[in-house]
Amino acid sequence: MFQILKGTFAVFVVVFLLPVAATSAWWAMLDRPASWRAANWQSSGVLPPAQAPGAAIHVLAARTGGLKGALAVHSWIVIKRPGEANYERYDKVGWGMPIRRNGYPADAHWYSNRPFFVHSITGEEAERLIPQVEAAIADYPWRNNGGYRIWPGPNSNSFVAHVLREVPGIGIRLPPNATGRDYAPGFASVRLAPDRRDLHVTLGGLAGFALGARSGLEVHLLGVVAGVDFVNPALKVPALGSIGVADIW
Repeated sequence: MFQILKGTFAVFVVVFLLPVAATSAWWAMLDRPASWRAANWQSSGVLPPAQAPGAAIHVLAARTGGLKGALAVHSWIVIKRPGEANYERYDKVGWGMPIRRNGYPADAHWYSNRPFFVHSITGEEAERLIPQVEAAIADYPWRNNGGYRIWPGPNSNSFVAHVLREVPGIGIRLPPNATGRDYAPGFASVRLAPDRRDLHVTLGGLAGFALGARSGLEVHLLGVVAGVDFVNPALKVPALGSIGVADIW
């Protein structure tokens, strides 16, 4: 029994604790704004001009602010309907009414951190999925005052994860460092994705696992994720995110 406990602790240290400590040390050395007032919230320019023809769905994310930025990203959804020349941004925040529509420029920096694309869909497929995205946003259960909790959720990533689950045609999961994406209400939850491509088991978002074509194999512990993506070969490293084979080679 002692050997089993010793081995389990060693795995925990190597798989979870060391990556979190290393990423936190890296983050502590970066120059960051002292407060949200001093941060850059302006457009980053990563999105193409909205005047481009056709529909689009973009899922974006950026490291969040303060010390929690060492461990987590903030995510949001941007849509553009066909024939329109403006983007619509939807994300969830921890102040005021949680769900914001166009509260910031569509591709704004988040606490001065430049956003990156999680996934994009354009053209006819985006046009087909946009009504489903809007319906999922409208049906989000924690959209009113008091419906935000930074950890383990429901937070900003819980919101985007809800939309992605309800619209499996988008075909992605949020990055493994999107803390809160695995939140589910109650003591325990077992969820099979609507397209049956993923199984998700969690104890209140604090511990659990995911298995499937979309998730690969993931182990969740206190909001951080370790695992392997088999479809798009990558390691899922706690706090750091995904490291693909292409990134290594």
